[in-house]
Amino acid sequence: MQIEKIAFMIIEDNTSLDEQEPSKLQKYYDFVKKQFSLDGDPAIQLVNEAFLYLKLKKSDAIDPLQHGDEFGAGFS
Repeated sequence: MQIEKIAFMIIEDNTSLDEQEPSKLQKYYDFVKKQFSLDGDPAIQLVNEAFLYLKLKKSDAIDPLQHGDEFGAGFS
């Protein structure tokens, strides 16, 4: 549910799923900090998981277990 809320914001903002600019990502970190009481690495990880979720959702033809390294998922 937390990831879906962040993912919704990402979609609404029309943010690239490959966004790396810290100033653009700060909005999502601040949201996570305020809404879910997470800060630092846990907040960053949750935002990254939301981006990963959207990438996997978008690519319905890809098996995430076979191609997870393309997303930095590290599935084993």
